[in-house]
Amino acid sequence: MTNTYQNRIVADPKIMVGKPVIKGTRITVELILRQLAQGITADKMLKNYPNLKREDIYAALEYAGGLVEEENVYPLTKKADAEITTR
Repeated sequence: MTNTYQNRIVADPKIMVGKPVIKGTRITVELILRQLAQGITADKMLKNYPNLKREDIYAALEYAGGLVEEENVYPLTKKADAEITTR
């Protein structure tokens, strides 16, 4: 799979404190993901943000998927697991 989001998402310390944004806008990947999580449809977002394109929403999802894919997950030991369940 190619990272097509790289053409649409940029992170620049001078724009939104370096948060990833849709290129040429101040629309953050975080905003797109939060709105989708709240049940706001892509069509509604496109209406609310005229500079946003459907491909930008897909790019935000691909970007987030890449972050999760790279996340390191460490299995808990039985001792650590027991400590968590007793809290």
